[in-house]
Amino acid sequence: MKNPLRELWDRNEIGLNAWLNIGHSFSAEIMANQDFDALTVDCQHGPIDYSSLLPMFQAMRASGKALMARVPWRDPTWIMKFLDAGATGIICPMVNTAEQAEEFVSYLRYPPHGQRSWGPTRALFAHNDYSKDGANDAVLAFAMIETAEAMNNLEAIAKTPHLDALYIGPSDLSLGVSNGALPPKLDREEPEMIEAIKHILGVAHGNGLRAALHCGTPEYAARGVEWGFDLVTVGTDSAILAQGAAATAKKFRDLIA
Repeated sequence: MKNPLRELWDRNEIGLNAWLNIGHSFSAEIMANQDFDALTVDCQHGPIDYSSLLPMFQAMRASGKALMARVPWRDPTWIMKFLDAGATGIICPMVNTAEQAEEFVSYLRYPPHGQRSWGPTRALFAHNDYSKDGANDAVLAFAMIETAEAMNNLEAIAKTPHLDALYIGPSDLSLGVSNGALPPKLDREEPEMIEAIKHILGVAHGNGLRAALHCGTPEYAARGVEWGFDLVTVGTDSAILAQGAAATAKKFRDLIA
């Protein structure tokens, strides 16, 4: 089994990830046809569930991109089922302690490294040479760092065996670091937030992990790359649709005004 994102990192290249929260195979296929390295189906927030995720993965298979999912929670039901559907990476929200990180990772790995149950229904067809050991080596485990508690336990989380990366969710991280004083949004400019972001990056790399940053604009994502992030997420299908539609309508209104 191959993971395109792992192969990209092995070449010391930076990954560009897109975020999908429109639960439809056609829009997913359009996104997969663009110059992204990975695409993540967001099943935590928004309308997507397993019945939407599966045809989205099927529509994107031909792209050869790394297809991942953000699960609703640290729950083996979702994690194992999404992996069986063919996901090559799982992003888990709200990982706050080393114990929670270990629990999350255990759901992704077959024994002896975890407790994943064998039954990779679609994954057997979606990936060549799918096997227990191959899946253990290929599938990527991303722990989202989003809270003050996670920041306090960061070093311990980063030492979790078989964890691959730390993923920064700036909106929730802003709420956690500021104790609710800062509004939740991406592309933070506050010195304390930039310091927190760079600290997570440093701890990840210091423990041999990759680091990923969720961004709102290409410009901020480029800054993330300059800081040293291995994966940046920029571009959400719903936001791209809204921005394109708004720009088209505005141009027409301006032309006839």
